[in-house]
Amino acid sequence: MENKRELFHVLTRRFGLLDRNCCSVGGIDISLVQSHILYEIDNQHSPSMQQIAETLAMDITTFSRQIQTLVKMGLVKKTPWSEDKRVSILSLTVEGKFAATTIDKSVNVYLEEVFSHMNDFERETVLRSLEILNDAMSKSSVCCTPVY
Repeated sequence: MENKRELFHVLTRRFGLLDRNCCSVGGIDISLVQSHILYEIDNQHSPSMQQIAETLAMDITTFSRQIQTLVKMGLVKKTPWSEDKRVSILSLTVEGKFAATTIDKSVNVYLEEVFSHMNDFERETVLRSLEILNDAMSKSSVCCTPVY
């Protein structure tokens, strides 16, 4: 079997996860982290900053800087929660929704093209394997933080 680390490095490079900007939508360059934030805001119902930061396993300070940038870019709206003004609720602007939808379509087209090179059995095997890997990572005591 190949070196596990090498497999992940190659997968990361091919999926473009090392690129500074993952995508450009309407002339706006969006980083990979920002695309993840847009995706999560779009998929959660009126999430708080803390909820999204926890979902993405980001510390709140780093996350806050990303949100400030997305607000300045006109993609995200930050609104104080009516029940507790210290909590900010996140939502996508019209431009943010367009960017999230465009990125989602682009990723889905890419994945469909990649999976088109596999037969049904291979596709199911890869998807099931990814589910197993995600499940194992969620149970790992060192998940999401590199061990040095």
